[in-house]
Amino acid sequence: MPPIGIHFKTSTQRTGKEYRELHEWLDGDAEKRAERHDITKIYDFGKEIEAKYGREGLDEYIRHIHDDVRAKFKHIEEDLQKAMSETLKYLGIRED
Repeated sequence: MPPIGIHFKTSTQRTGKEYRELHEWLDGDAEKRAERHDITKIYDFGKEIEAKYGREGLDEYIRHIHDDVRAKFKHIEEDLQKAMSETLKYLGIRED
């Protein structure tokens, strides 16, 4: 998942604001990080976030989660491709 500094940068590029407090709330507490990234809780957390930061802040919250999910699946895809390549090479089906 992108480092928190990347979230600050992308928020600034999109909105002109870092939304530092929001991103730190999402990523700062290791014990609560998974719960705060839980996509089934977007509706509940979203109400609180919109009340505090407005619609733009809500959008940044959703983008943060989107960017993290996208990065996570990219790593999974890269790992899968590497494993497939190594397996095919091992089995003599493909030479790299």
